[in-house]
Amino acid sequence: MENKTVSIYTDGACKGNPGRGGWGVILRYGQHEKELYGAQEKTTNNRMELTAVIQGLSILKYPCCVNIYTDSQYVQRGMNEWIHNWKKRNWKTSSNKTVANLELWQELDKLAQIHQINWHWVKGHDGNIDNERADYLANLAIKELTK
Repeated sequence: MENKTVSIYTDGACKGNPGRGGWGVILRYGQHEKELYGAQEKTTNNRMELTAVIQGLSILKYPCCVNIYTDSQYVQRGMNEWIHNWKKRNWKTSSNKTVANLELWQELDKLAQIHQINWHWVKGHDGNIDNERADYLANLAIKELTK
């Protein structure tokens, strides 16, 4: 059976760093679209960026070909460049420190093993409609948290 191809657009936001944070996700499969968002108190922008991708992948019920679009070089480079050496060094950085946001990276790594993922970096706040929408959802989540 051929894998389904899904596009996931993600973004995280934080008011203060650390501060109140939100994440937003848009999933697309064919003509279908789903939006997800959520928020947390006392978090960081990087944690929200990772959480957005985790939430997007978590909703998939079957292994898929996934195109993930993020404006976070932290997430994109982490998955394309850094994670391989982190794992070889038992989740330590090159300076022998524990990887920041370890539990989120490990969760994302586990989810990434299920799917065939292409990681795409997009410039934030540069007119990419879906990235702008994910950013809107992340900020909406923060607004709803503060009500």
